[in-house]
Amino acid sequence: MDLADRPSGCAVATICDMNASKTSPQTASAADWRIDRERAVALFGPQAHDWPIEIVEETGSTNADLMARVKALPRKAGALPRPIVRVAYLQTAGRGRRGRPWYAEPGNALLFSVACVLPRPLEGLAGLSLAVGVALVDGLRSLPVAGPGQIALKWPNDVLLEGDKLAGILIETAWSTDDASAVVIGIGTNVKGADELAAKVGALNASAPPQARGTMPTALQRALPNANLTDTLAAELNALEPALQRFGVEGFAPFQARWNAVHAYAGREVVLLEQGEELARGIAAGVDDRGQLLLDTASGRQTVATGDVSLRLADGAA
Repeated sequence: MDLADRPSGCAVATICDMNASKTSPQTASAADWRIDRERAVALFGPQAHDWPIEIVEETGSTNADLMARVKALPRKAGALPRPIVRVAYLQTAGRGRRGRPWYAEPGNALLFSVACVLPRPLEGLAGLSLAVGVALVDGLRSLPVAGPGQIALKWPNDVLLEGDKLAGILIETAWSTDDASAVVIGIGTNVKGADELAAKVGALNASAPPQARGTMPTALQRALPNANLTDTLAAELNALEPALQRFGVEGFAPFQARWNAVHAYAGREVVLLEQGEELARGIAAGVDDRGQLLLDTASGRQTVATGDVSLRLADGAA
C-alpha cells in the first residue's frame, strides 16, 4: 500500500506538520483525528526520534513522493544517513500490493512511508517485507490491546487482527548496487472506522468472484477502543527502527523464528492463487530463512517465493 508531497525542508529530530489549518474530516472528531506532535515526540524512542518525520495533509502517494527523492540520491551506502518518514492523512492515489487501491478515510487510517538505504544488494532484500511485518506485530502488541495474540501475520505482507486485515505493507526499490539498496516501505494501518471500511469493501467485493476477494478489513479500535494515530505511529516506528538496523546487517534469517511464531495460518490448509487461478494447496508450514512460504502438499513440501500470488484459507479451514 502506498503513501506521498514534497516538504519544504524538515530538519532532523523534528516532526513537521504541514497544512494543519485545513478542516478536519467528518469521520473523526476534531479532538483526536490528528497526530499529536508533542505526544509523538514523547513516545518516540531515542533512535526513532532522530528520524526526520514529515506530516502532510494530503498527497497522491507517500511511497511515490519518497521514491522520487531517493532516486535522486547518490547510489552508494550511506547516501541517506537516517530513514525519512512521510505521513499523510489522506492519499488520493494510495495503492496496495499488485496495484490494488487502498481505501482509507482521513483520521481513521495511519498512512506512512519510510525511505532508507540498506547496506545490502538487491538479492539481499529477500524477506524484507516479512521482517517489517514482524516489527509491526511487535509494535502493535506493545499497545494495551485486548488479546495481543490475535495480532498475527499472513504471508507475505499483511497484518491480521482476529483473522481480518489490520495493516498492509508495500515495498518498492528505488535503486541498488553491489553493496546498497534504496527502498521505500509503505505501511497502512486501519486504526478506526472498521464497520464503514468493511461495508465499503464488502460492496466492492459483491460483484467479484470469491477467489478474487481479499481478506476483509478491520481496525485497531476493535481491540483497543481508544486507538489513535499518534500512539500507533509511535509504536510502529519504535519497532521498525531496530528491525531495519538488524535487517541491514543480517537479512531476514534472524526474523524467521519470530515470523513463524506469529504466523496466522500455521498448520492450516491454504490455497495459493495467481490471477484467481489455483496454483497449489496444502498445509502452511511457515517460512524459510529467505522468507519463502513453505507449503506441505500431497506431492511433498514446496517453497513459494513472493510474487504475483495470493494466499487464502481453503474453504472450511478451521
